[in-house]
Amino acid sequence: MAGSPHTPHVEAPTAVVDVLVVDDQELYLSVARFVVGSTPGFRVAGEATSGEDAVTQAAALRPGLVLMDINLPGISGIEATRRLVAAHPGAVVLLMSTYPASDLPQDASTSGARAYVHKEDLAPDVLVAVMSGELPPGF
Repeated sequence: MAGSPHTPHVEAPTAVVDVLVVDDQELYLSVARFVVGSTPGFRVAGEATSGEDAVTQAAALRPGLVLMDINLPGISGIEATRRLVAAHPGAVVLLMSTYPASDLPQDASTSGARAYVHKEDLAPDVLVAVMSGELPPGF
């Protein structure tokens, strides 16, 4: 009987987070695709291999999360992040690179990205943490 005190509470399904993966190396695109695909509630919505392409793809796809490599052909991932966040303030950007956080370019912390993660550390729990705001900025 609907509405009775014995009816279990059912949570409405949460929205799936569309992810734009931005990297100029096919090997890492494959890794990121695997991590996103292995994370419940996340799906790859698109891929880009340059900063300019990332900005264009973000405008078309409106992803909830962007995994942004810092070193890209054309404009850098930092500049692409700055443009993307200015145009789509609701998008969450996670900067990624093989640099230790201490060696990041100085303007990484002012790009508008939510956090930085070393590429080796990308994992399902990182995706969940960055979207929930639990991942401390790593700049």
